[in-house]
Amino acid sequence: MNAKLVLQDGSTFEGTAFGAEKAAAGEVVFNTGMVGYPECFTDPSYAGQILVLTYPLIGNYGVPDFTNVPDLISSAFESSKIHISGLIVADYSVEYSHREGYSNLSNWLQTSGIPAITGIDTRFITQKLREYGSVLGKIVVDNNDVEFHDPNIDNLVAQVSIDAPKEFGQGKKKILVFDCGCKYNIIRSLVNRNVVVKVVPWNWDIENETYDGVLISNGPGNPKMCAETVHSIRGLLEAGIPTFGVCLGNQLLALAAGADTYKLKFGHRSQNQPCIRVGSKRCFITSQNHGYAVDETSLPDGWEPWFFNANDGTNEGIRHSSKPFMSVQFHPEATPGPVDTAFLFDEFINLL
Repeated sequence: MNAKLVLQDGSTFEGTAFGAEKAAAGEVVFNTGMVGYPECFTDPSYAGQILVLTYPLIGNYGVPDFTNVPDLISSAFESSKIHISGLIVADYSVEYSHREGYSNLSNWLQTSGIPAITGIDTRFITQKLREYGSVLGKIVVDNNDVEFHDPNIDNLVAQVSIDAPKEFGQGKKKILVFDCGCKYNIIRSLVNRNVVVKVVPWNWDIENETYDGVLISNGPGNPKMCAETVHSIRGLLEAGIPTFGVCLGNQLLALAAGADTYKLKFGHRSQNQPCIRVGSKRCFITSQNHGYAVDETSLPDGWEPWFFNANDGTNEGIRHSSKPFMSVQFHPEATPGPVDTAFLFDEFINLL
């Protein structure tokens, strides 16, 4: 079945449809990772986005069993469903080979209602996005069309957050996690360090909660949409509660501290982003997925940059100079990606 990717500037790229036979709209972004598509597609930070994968061959190892996903157990998924709006690849492999392979990629996308296109020069699209920035786009399948839609005007966090609190793990210390689109591996990483983890909705009233520390999770969209979360974080800062932010959590912590955020030209989405720790020459390879960043020039007194991106110099983390508040823009839990910065979870636990 014929399909095409149409960008808001009028550019059209024709290919062959697979997955769900439907139209979709969203913000077109690219990811330069070579593997990890089951984890990426289920990352809530991709909500509202049409994902372009630069690696040419996609689908060659299929997907694990998506019909029976144990809660937080399966390492193949980062949430209970696919969050991308659509998928663009250069070469889709119908045949797959992997010891955990359950189905081909197209079947999973079709079951989830996600359209995809193959046979498109994804590296050319990536060059275009790098030059002009992220743009709105839509996938048109035969006569199925849809209007362009900017997901950044929506409160995407409210759409992907849980509805009620959930508790995991055992231990003497308790960590409260604001679910702004939390990846499963953040929770696994904490539980594996012998703490109790209580995951609460993004706008949960924590006044009557008891905890030793708070983690602010990753999530999609504009951080300024999360006014309720920012308000709660300000209370944590005033009370001196150990607080750790990841990805969107970095931006929310910055806003609560009084700093500002801005939209990046095309964002960082991959498993190979080099980040340097401020004050050293130590470079870490990190997994990332975000379209906004902290304006570190707006950080108030007492706050300082912690990491920066070696490619473009943008902020990749902040911390307080004397109090137990810290956050990073990248994903220390990775999945997919390297575990170079997993030690940051240990540093957070030590703050408790």
